[in-house]
Amino acid sequence: MEELLADLAALIKKGLALRYIYIFLLAILFTSCSSSKIEPVVQNIKKDILIKIDENLSCEEVLKKELPQTIEIDDLRNIPQNVAYFSKNISNNPPLYDIQSRYERYHFNIWNMERPKEDLKSVKWPFFSYCAGKSYGENLQPLEQSFFDEMQSNANFEEYATLNAKGVTLKESNMRSFPTIRPLLKNPSLAGEGFPFDYLQNSTVHANSPIFISHYSKDREWAYVFSSFASGWIRSSEFVILEKKHIDTWQKAQQVAIIEENKPIYDIEGNFLFKSKIGMVFALVSEDEEAYTVLTVSSYKNSKPLFLKSKISKEIATKEVLKLNETNLATVINEVSKTNYGWGGMYEQRDCSSMLRDMFTPFGIWLPRNSSQQSKVGRVITFKNLSDEEKIKVIKEKAVPFETLLYKKGHIVLYVGTYDDEIIVFHNAWGIKTKKDGVEGRIIIGKPIFSTLRLGRGEDNFDEEAELLRNLISMNILTQ
Repeated sequence: MEELLADLAALIKKGLALRYIYIFLLAILFTSCSSSKIEPVVQNIKKDILIKIDENLSCEEVLKKELPQTIEIDDLRNIPQNVAYFSKNISNNPPLYDIQSRYERYHFNIWNMERPKEDLKSVKWPFFSYCAGKSYGENLQPLEQSFFDEMQSNANFEEYATLNAKGVTLKESNMRSFPTIRPLLKNPSLAGEGFPFDYLQNSTVHANSPIFISHYSKDREWAYVFSSFASGWIRSSEFVILEKKHIDTWQKAQQVAIIEENKPIYDIEGNFLFKSKIGMVFALVSEDEEAYTVLTVSSYKNSKPLFLKSKISKEIATKEVLKLNETNLATVINEVSKTNYGWGGMYEQRDCSSMLRDMFTPFGIWLPRNSSQQSKVGRVITFKNLSDEEKIKVIKEKAVPFETLLYKKGHIVLYVGTYDDEIIVFHNAWGIKTKKDGVEGRIIIGKPIFSTLRLGRGEDNFDEEAELLRNLISMNILTQ
């Protein structure tokens, strides 16, 4: 890193900085400047860092001629990356399952409790899990004890479960493990740590989602809240408290689910509210041939709710629970595939479990938030003491395409069928583990993909111990 900066300084002195581009974004992401040498997280990155640019070229011409090509991974090159290839083989008229009838009960469950079900010790888990000496901040330097003392004090846990109010989020909200936007990273010199793995990012909650508010932080900038699938700290400016009559009306209404990403949603007056995301659900007010009119909420004076109406095109939403058929699966999976990998939903992206949770929402199938909990939904079949060949046999015999999840610790995938007799799964993958001379690395993917269970085999320095198939713990059929 010091050499990169020295080269850049030399170019600036020569007045040549505008004619060259330093391709060191990857180095910034996976290395850091510090007094001790830090190995790159990703091995086998090209060492060429200078690319001469003709200032008369357009951006498109520069990208075509100068930048290195994306790493090609065997699975992404050889496996169809098109959901239609796999969904064409399923029935177009499967029955509506019992699990679908329970969606609204789960979705609104936190509006129907009087106090948190979790005890204080269970919600304080981050303060037992993270500590000085093992945690790093945004400058990639160790966090000091004063940071943790400040967080503990501001968390105001003496007031836990004293407010017990019910409300809704006003926007896509980050749910944090500490009352702060500052990150907490583990050792950034290790592969798979550092950016983007901020361990204080617990989850995200979509706009106008039901929440239960336990209490405010000491400075009242934050509140500890529960959603139907996770809990943590949300900024006080990002939610409003509702009265019981409003909650009752909202729950009794028919619900409308979003089926298209990133479309602007406005109130009736044309004021922008937020962008659409698969996983959003709204209360239906009325409809015409082209659009649903739904209830939305905006903040108002003294944080009182302002109830609005929004028109949402029927092209991007549905009031009917979708059937798990070829057309609907293609629509929804293509939409969730537009976002990249986002740890804990950071940057309004998705990780492996949040993608599956959102994907199944329009189908009326409620999933918990993390992969471990999701692996327990439906009929669970353990892979304990099974060889890789035995796992393959069980999956091929019993797994139902697009209804079965396969789980390994820390990651969960959706079984979609087979290709050339290989089991194929859909998942949001961060990367492939590598190991060279005992040093771990990553080949970064960072997006939703279709792959085999041997993703990475054949790549240079692939770590076979980390292979997906080898580490599968169980599978669960959601609809059984």
